[in-house]
Amino acid sequence: MAAETPLLLLCLLACTYSPVTSYPDGKVTVACKDMRPQHSHSPQTEIIHNITVDKTVFNPGDQIKVTLSGSHFDGFLIQARNANNLDSDAVGSFSLIDDRVSRLLTCGGVQDSAVSQTNKRRKDQVEIYWIAPSGGPQHVQFLATVVEKYKIYWVKIPGPIVSQSSVPAISMQPDPVVLPTLPAMSLLTKGFSASGCGSKKLCVRNPTSCDPQKDLECFFLSFTREGDSILVEMSGPVKGYLAFALSHDQWMGDDDVYLCVIDGQTVEINPGYNRGRTHPDIAQPDDLRDLAWRMEDGILQCSFHRNIRIPDTPERFPLDGSYYIFLADGDAEDGEIHRHQRQPLITSKMYNLAESAEDVGGSRSPLLIKFHGAMMFIAWMTTVSIGVLVARFFKPVWPTSTLCGEKVWFQLHRAFMVTTVLLTAIAFVLPFLYRGHWSSRAGYHPYLGCIVMALAILQPILAVFRPPPHSRSRPLFNWMHWGTGTIARTVAVVAIFLGMDVQALDLPDPWDTYTMAGFVLWHVFIDILLEVHDFCLFKGSGKVLEDQMEILNPSIAKIEGYTFKKVVLTIYICGNFAFLITFLAAINQL
Repeated sequence: MAAETPLLLLCLLACTYSPVTSYPDGKVTVACKDMRPQHSHSPQTEIIHNITVDKTVFNPGDQIKVTLSGSHFDGFLIQARNANNLDSDAVGSFSLIDDRVSRLLTCGGVQDSAVSQTNKRRKDQVEIYWIAPSGGPQHVQFLATVVEKYKIYWVKIPGPIVSQSSVPAISMQPDPVVLPTLPAMSLLTKGFSASGCGSKKLCVRNPTSCDPQKDLECFFLSFTREGDSILVEMSGPVKGYLAFALSHDQWMGDDDVYLCVIDGQTVEINPGYNRGRTHPDIAQPDDLRDLAWRMEDGILQCSFHRNIRIPDTPERFPLDGSYYIFLADGDAEDGEIHRHQRQPLITSKMYNLAESAEDVGGSRSPLLIKFHGAMMFIAWMTTVSIGVLVARFFKPVWPTSTLCGEKVWFQLHRAFMVTTVLLTAIAFVLPFLYRGHWSSRAGYHPYLGCIVMALAILQPILAVFRPPPHSRSRPLFNWMHWGTGTIARTVAVVAIFLGMDVQALDLPDPWDTYTMAGFVLWHVFIDILLEVHDFCLFKGSGKVLEDQMEILNPSIAKIEGYTFKKVVLTIYICGNFAFLITFLAAINQL
């Protein structure tokens, strides 16, 4: 990898993200039972949508055209249920009139027993066919849930009742569905304190040992047992939402979640459940009590009580079990949460919330990803940089000195380059060991990493086939070696810039960008300094040949010049290590 370092171009790539919406494609089987969208708001009560049918009497196998219409809406869910028991499962099946607008769902184990939207495009009418089942109930009522936008929706809008031809029709509709009211919330009169952490309550804090009363940047979560319930307090500097989850492992998915979401001038507190690496299913806070919140100086604080055990609700984990604890934050818009922009804080081991009274921290970066970042910094900031400088500028400094039968400069260069390849290969494997698959959420970084890995392997392969110094093909080899090394180092620098902001290793902004830019400028400065020094040192005697040194009786000026080079190399190595240690310390703090 002996190469003349080019002027590295720093490309600033803007990363965008999309908000996580609640099932815009209509795959809402999670709402089959209660027909409630997983939104953290109360449904509307004044009905402005209408359900109509083209006939009110049916026989098994008949088709009835059902029309949902009214004010513009984004999403919907339509079912037919036993009119005498509206809490029962859906009955019959549907067929589509326009599959660009609606899709079929399986609810209650009955295929095609519900219909929902295919996208979020606004609509004011939906038409479908309902197919009457054999052996179904005598009277069937159509129900619809309609979503105008995230926090404006209607649940179980009652539609007409249709009856089998062999039974008398119901002349009056049952009473409207009565939805439970949400628990009342109050304002916290004072902020939270870290007092009692480790003795009376289990606390998770980031940074470690911070106090929410004193530190504006403190993320704080505590659990205090009070009889058969747990008092939960969480606090953090957020603009959208703060959430924690209880998990059986250190991966997002199948987790009991609790969210505190800013919605305008108020705050919504809701439980939820993560079924995978997706938007959580939001539930109503029926299982919580004493809900309270506070916003002041950019700090969001929420508290509530939850019983240790909640029967017949598998999504709400018993709090006397042991779990990993996640603490996450992110943006929200109109009460709708977006995907968190950085890795959640995750505890290193499992804790029993009802029995533990410890003061713990956590990490926002998995250990394997920390090692990945550290190895890449060592390889592409330090070993490769020093190895290239030695090969480029120090051949005349040790013209005849040998080490194990090879020239000193070559042995140093080879040792640094081999170390670079080995560190890169190990670091390349670690993200795959962590995730088990390709990461689709890391942007361009993994693609650039693959290019760097391929070029790093190619360099020593080219070196094995290096022609003799006087071979006619030697200049071609030199250009290929220089080109491959230059591209590898340039791509590696860009990959590092992007890698510092991936969720799994999110170094502080904008400190990381400025520091890395400072390193690049430092390296370019030393490179230019040595280039100018070489030009002055060998001016009039021609450029020093790369593959052979014919330095007989060097002048005092040149010997002094070589001393200057050694001093510069020493200073460069010290500065290089200063940058490296700074980044390694930052990784260790994650």
